[in-house]
Amino acid sequence: MSDYLPISFEDRMGLVEFRVGERAHIGVDGDSCGGCSTKACVVACPANLFVPTSDGGILFNYEQCFECGTCYMVCNTEGAITWTYPDGGHGVVFRRS
Repeated sequence: MSDYLPISFEDRMGLVEFRVGERAHIGVDGDSCGGCSTKACVVACPANLFVPTSDGGILFNYEQCFECGTCYMVCNTEGAITWTYPDGGHGVVFRRS
């Protein structure tokens, strides 16, 4: 039996703080994305931060990134996504309830 009580997604997200830095820690090369047929980053990102554009590219919003690196791992186009940790003091902060 688990010691954790069920918690809704909305309540769980209320426990997350995003300390947004000026420098984006993830870069997306939209030109490289144009030839991608899978758009795996769109499907795999748990925060739904990747949005396909009508011209075949990708828009990305780093401000609410969980820093999991999934986008970088699933991308099948070399150089399309660059990923680093946010600058010190910035990024996602998980808090306990």
